[in-house]
Amino acid sequence: MTSLVSCACFLISFAWFVPSNALYFHIGETEKKCFIEEIPDETMVIGKYRTQLWDKQTNSYLPSTPGLGMHVEIKDPDTKIILSRQYGSDGRFTFTSHTPGEHQICLHSNSTKMALFAGGKLRVHLDIQVGEHTNNYPEIAAKDKLTELQLRVRQLLDQVEQIQKEQNYQRSTNQRVLWWSIAQTFILIITGIWQMRHLKSFFEAKKLV
Repeated sequence: MTSLVSCACFLISFAWFVPSNALYFHIGETEKKCFIEEIPDETMVIGKYRTQLWDKQTNSYLPSTPGLGMHVEIKDPDTKIILSRQYGSDGRFTFTSHTPGEHQICLHSNSTKMALFAGGKLRVHLDIQVGEHTNNYPEIAAKDKLTELQLRVRQLLDQVEQIQKEQNYQRSTNQRVLWWSIAQTFILIITGIWQMRHLKSFFEAKKLV
């Protein structure tokens, strides 16, 4: 009997000023969960996850899940796959957006380790960092030998750059919404004119006008 994969999608908008977004969710052995992330163009995203398997004997989640793999797939706003890779029970994935808009991040367990589930459930802890929050500033300071003031200036410049990307994306989105509203208004006007002429012709044919 073929198992069906259930897919749950969540819309999560991560603003530039939020350093990271950590959450956890539960999945079954054939379940797939996806998250939609709105990302400006040319923005780095880092995702980290770890898994915990439910242990019926101890009635609790195990601290780790050796032998279990997770598949991560990332799609850009054009539904083009920009990352598709198998990882272990704990993993870290990175990608850079080249098209602004909604990116889909999907995770599901590997199907070759079904015995590990034994009808149980898997808890997945997911942490996603976007933009300048992906930078390791202590490492940058040590590498470039920056003073505390220089490091702070570097952080502020990175924040300004991310703000500009976010504003450009929002401006582009607002322009599309504006033109769509104008198009809808134009269609309504044309439809109204056509209906009025149609009704006039109908009444004239019936010699009511």
